[in-house]
Amino acid sequence: MGNRDLLTDGEEAVETLHPHWKVLVRPAAIAVLVLAVLLVLEVVIPNSGAANIERLIVLVLGVVLLMWWLMIPVLRWRTTRYEVTTLRVRVRTGIMVQNGRDFPLSRIVNISYRQSLLDRPFGSGTVVLETAGEHGDVTLDEIPHVQRIQSLLFQMIEDERNPDDGGRAEDEQRTT
Repeated sequence: MGNRDLLTDGEEAVETLHPHWKVLVRPAAIAVLVLAVLLVLEVVIPNSGAANIERLIVLVLGVVLLMWWLMIPVLRWRTTRYEVTTLRVRVRTGIMVQNGRDFPLSRIVNISYRQSLLDRPFGSGTVVLETAGEHGDVTLDEIPHVQRIQSLLFQMIEDERNPDDGGRAEDEQRTT
């Protein structure tokens, strides 16, 4: 979850998300492929005096490839965080160096989402926040439950723009 100490007074975390788990499918498939190749190489390397050194080289190479193709994507997935609070959208990324961007809800002028054909069965997609100012569009990729998050953001922005709207509408109905 997000760090509650970094929220301002009166600000509350509403939703904290990581990219959808489907981003880990490809690295996991590559890891299985690397393990299969390592097993084949283990069988193919003939028994000889140099076989132990060859096996050690293959093992080290395999570990390096697994770290590169599996651990880095897992760490990237784990350290990427999208947090929706009552006042802003916070984006945190980075494994070794953490980068952070905050987008106040009051500066967001439009929210849309995109779902590819492959995203639909998983319910994931991309949320695009159009902000007022020099930064333009902000793209949040691989968001789980993309339609719910888009609706949540829309409702929160509308509530912030019209905090007393519900009460005024009821008063107008009573006077008519």
